[in-house]
Order: sequence, then C-alpha cells, then structure tokens
Amino acid sequence: MRNIRFLLLAVLILVISATSFAQFGVVITIAPPALPVYEQPMVPENGYLWNPGYWSYGDQGYFWVPGTWVQPPEAGLLWTPGYWGWGGNAYAWNGGYWGQSVGFYGGVNYGYGYAGSGYQGGYWNNGAFNYNRSVNNVNTTSITNVYNKTVINNTTVNNVSYNGGNGGIQARPTTAEETAAHERHTPPTALQTEHVHAASTNHELLASVNQGRPAIAATAKPAELSGKGVVAAKEAGAPYKAPAAENNAAANKATENKAAENKVVAPHANENKAAAQPVPRPPTESGKRTAEPPEAAARVQPVPRPETAPKLEARPESAPRPATEAHAQPAPRPEAAPKPEARPDSAPRPENKAQAEKPEHAAAGEEERPHQ
Repeated sequence: MRNIRFLLLAVLILVISATSFAQFGVVITIAPPALPVYEQPMVPENGYLWNPGYWSYGDQGYFWVPGTWVQPPEAGLLWTPGYWGWGGNAYAWNGGYWGQSVGFYGGVNYGYGYAGSGYQGGYWNNGAFNYNRSVNNVNTTSITNVYNKTVINNTTVNNVSYNGGNGGIQARPTTAEETAAHERHTPPTALQTEHVHAASTNHELLASVNQGRPAIAATAKPAELSGKGVVAAKEAGAPYKAPAAENNAAANKATENKAAENKVVAPHANENKAAAQPVPRPPTESGKRTAEPPEAAARVQPVPRPETAPKLEARPESAPRPATEAHAQPAPRPEAAPKPEARPDSAPRPENKAQAEKPEHAAAGEEERPHQ
C-alpha cells in the first residue's frame, strides 16, 4: 500500500513538471543562430505594429520566421516578442503574446524599437498608434501620426538570439517586466500563426540552407513571403556554425530526397542506354557471336577470316601445285593437253606406258650393239 502511494506521488510530480514545462513550448539542446541583419519594410497601413523576426525550430532544424507588420487583435495592445532561454540543460522557447505593456523578451536586441528591454517604437494615444520615425520605416505622406525620438541603446549589439547558456545574453526581467508577465495576455492572431506555418514550410528559410542569411528576412504583411514588400537579409549576424550531426541530417532532408530521386532516374537512363547499345551491335552477327563480350568477339573473329581467305585462294594455289609436278615430270605435261581429245581417259595412259617402255628397250638395244 505504501509503495502504491509513492508510485502515485511520482506520477503526480511528473504530470506537474510536464505541465509547467509545456508552457515554454519547444525544447532543444542546440543554440539558435545569430539574428540576421536586414532592413525593415515600410509599414503597409496605419495601425500595423512591428513583429520582429526570430529563429524557430522544426523537424528539419532551425528556420527563420521573417519579421512582419501585424494588426493587433484590438487597439491598445502591444506585442511582446518570444525568445529562447537556457533552462539548465536545454533551450526552451518562450512564446510571444499581446498585452497592455511589453514584458520580458530575454534581453534580445531584435531592433526597430525592441532594443532588449521595453519598446521604443511607438505608443497608443486615443485608439491611434503613434510611430517613432527614428526606429520605424514609415511613409509620412500616408501616415501622419508620427514622431521622432532618438533611442539610446545601452545594450551591446551582437545579434545574439537567446538568453542564458554558453554565449547567451545575461539579462533578467525588470520589475516592470515581471508585472507585465502577470497581466492578461492575448495569444498570437490567426495571421501570425499562419505566418509561422508558411515560414516552416519554406525550404529556403532553413538555417542549414541559408547559413544564417535568409532570402526572406522580413515582409510587409504576414504570410506574404513573395512579391512586393519582401526584404532579404544583408548578411548573417555572425558566422554560421553547423549544429550537431543529427540536426545537419535533418536539415539536409530535402537534399537527400533529391539525391534519391536522381538515383532512381539514373538506373532507368542506364537501362535505356544498355537497351540501345545492342542495336548497333547486330551488324557484327556475321560470326553469330553477339552474346560474346567485345574482347572475345575480337579474338574469335580474326580466326575465321584468315581461314576463309585461304579457302577462297585455294583455287589459285591448286594451279601452282601441278606446276611443281611439271618440273618433276616434263613429258606428261604436254601429253595432258590431248587428254580432252581422247574420249576414254584410260586410253592415253597405256600409250604413255608403251611410249615410255619403247625408249627403254631402244636404249637397251643400242647399248648391246657395241658388245656384239
């Protein structure tokens, strides 16, 4: 029974820990890249407030969420940006929110009124937002509720995008920021959520692809990642350092997919080439050895060619053979000419024998005469 109580207590502790930690959202052990350097696009219409860009994290690693102008859910609300904070063993994302005042955003200098603490980009006055021209890109022809106030930045501009941890900003919330944290908050609008989703599906916004210098650094309106009002980053905030091997593999997932597609296409091309190659080879079928390798065919083909050549030249070679016999037997060669005239071939043969015998007897007789 006691063991069961301890087990229930352990489960309760885990549930409480998970619930308290879930408010931070994404947790990762890799620090985000530095904030890129970019120009703010011009405010599209009166009443839009600036939402600074930041690095978010997805299945393929960090990706850039472009800064953009957004309409607040209601007049009088200000935007507190989210920030990455080190929690002792991991980086946790603290999401942004709308409220009556700006709360703590990690001391991160997002620029354009968000210098690390508070907001110097403007203020609400009787339902109208007044823009500070010194930190906002405003067209004074169409928007007249503007003012000019120089912002003194007491923080070091180093483009660091996270709080705490190794190399992070060492800032703590002020009393006013702690008070703002306990006020009523309004979550991001539907357009803000759509903006983040659009960024998460854009391959070019991955840090592993753009090396900390996104081509879409800011937009004039949320979720509009192309066309007029899109601004590219001038440079990365710091030299990009590739994250851990597993993050690199995830970030290059799209590249691997393309490589896999090329591998699938390549064998088909090779097969087509292989299928096309036998077509010109049939002319060599004179020897009927198309199935043999080129080298084997080359070795076999020369053999029949010289053999067939002598066979064709065998007729002229047979002519000289009787010539050699003519040298050995000069008498029968002239006698061979009358052979066509004599109908029986056997007839001239005894005559030749008789003629051959007569001289022998004559010679024998002449030799005997002197002895007589």
